[in-house]
Amino acid sequence: MKLLLSLCIIVFSLSVKANSDDLTSALLPVDKVTVDKSKRRLYLLHGDEIVREFRIALGKRPKGHKIYEGDQRTPEGIYKLEYVMEDSQFYRSIHISYPNEADIANAARLNLSPGGDIKIHGQKNGDMRPSQFVQSFDWTNGCIALSNEEMDELLTLVRAGTPIEILP
Repeated sequence: MKLLLSLCIIVFSLSVKANSDDLTSALLPVDKVTVDKSKRRLYLLHGDEIVREFRIALGKRPKGHKIYEGDQRTPEGIYKLEYVMEDSQFYRSIHISYPNEADIANAARLNLSPGGDIKIHGQKNGDMRPSQFVQSFDWTNGCIALSNEEMDELLTLVRAGTPIEILP
């Protein structure tokens, strides 16, 4: 009987915590996205308050700033989330405004293309592996990846035009 009572209290406590997190997310609009590449974390912020945190996967060569097309690096800097893409090779995505003017100028000095098509996206369409496995290593060509469920959540909380800062 004590075990049953203890389990009921735990389940109730967890549901209250989950509901309060949902309410916090709903009440605080996201006005900035911050990515910390070294921690493999994406933060949704309202002012300085973290509204939601996600574990992410990055480009296959995550250290350093993206310099040219095909370098498999995730860019670093300040950009904007531009538009949602429902039809791509990945489960839902939102495009990031890479390259900016500095990225274009830097690549031009090296006589290279800066690349583009950088997004936050879900898993590759048709990939049947568990998201916990896929998200345990860096696998993109420079994008920022979430699980499909987290991608759905992200797209309910952010809007096109939201600034995104990608830190080393």
